[in-house]
Amino acid sequence: MANSFIGRDMAVDLGTANTLVYVRGRGVLLDEPSVVAMNTQTREILAVGSEAKRMIGRTPEGITAIRPLRDGVIADFDATEQMLRHFIAQVHRRRYFAKPRLVICVPSGVTPVEQRAVKEAGYQAGARRVYIIEEPMAAAIGAGLPVHEATGNMVVDIGGGTTEVAVISLGGLVTTLSVRTAGDELDQAIIAWMKKEHSLMLGDGTAEEVKMTLGSAYPLAQEPSAEIRGRDMVSGLPRTVTVSSAEIRKAIEEQLHAIIDAVRATLDQTPPELAGDIMDRGIVLTGGGALLRGLDERLRHETGMPVHVAHDPLSSVVIGSGKCVEEFEALQQVLVSETHRRGA
Repeated sequence: MANSFIGRDMAVDLGTANTLVYVRGRGVLLDEPSVVAMNTQTREILAVGSEAKRMIGRTPEGITAIRPLRDGVIADFDATEQMLRHFIAQVHRRRYFAKPRLVICVPSGVTPVEQRAVKEAGYQAGARRVYIIEEPMAAAIGAGLPVHEATGNMVVDIGGGTTEVAVISLGGLVTTLSVRTAGDELDQAIIAWMKKEHSLMLGDGTAEEVKMTLGSAYPLAQEPSAEIRGRDMVSGLPRTVTVSSAEIRKAIEEQLHAIIDAVRATLDQTPPELAGDIMDRGIVLTGGGALLRGLDERLRHETGMPVHVAHDPLSSVVIGSGKCVEEFEALQQVLVSETHRRGA
């Protein structure tokens, strides 16, 4: 009995694209798209997660599928809170237990107002205490970097809404940069390119698929090509075009540049001792964007630093926040200090 009592603390990686929930003692129990389908008139929630994601771009009038987080921050407070509540209820079968402690990840560049909104959503969704951890810190812990040692660790976390670049030493963020160019922007760039070059309209889902199957950041030994279906902008009818990965690389070039520049700018701000450490240890890539083919090669080429992709880039952040829940006392210092309390 006592066991289930402690097992209730949770860590939530509230991402623009996916939300993952880690439960103390049980690991990652939930990984769902951050999408909510609601009735526009009554604002009643009809579906959450993968079920809602399937509805994007396919809903009739009166129902919309929205992503309540934009660029890593809350864009629709109600929907975020409902989504969080739904996910917590999903992993927290026994309703009558006391409320959980929650550790929630936020991008490092969020304003105090945005941070308060995340906390508020956590409290509204039924948490007893809400702690905040910055994403790059969580990603570094999840990727197994020795964040508490006096050596420089550099982590580049490319999510759906934001790319976080940080240098970490002695359990704190030394230099950080958060840019709002990440997975979603790459999808949008592909949509814009197909419109301009092939006068073909693609939906968000198709663009994401194209990015995953054809996207690359560096020339590949074999450049695959594939047929892409969309709507012809002239005739309005469905049409198929064959596109190569070299062309998709051109389409996302500008966004890749923004990510590479963020890495360069962060290295530029890093104290020389730590820069030396990073030269030895290398840069670690995490987040869904780390799965883009050839990105490690490209960064190696552009910075001259060794670059490694984390073991499981998609769940580095949630594993890192999960470690904070497991070793709460030991890792308390990496959590953002708690100012706002409500009768805890």
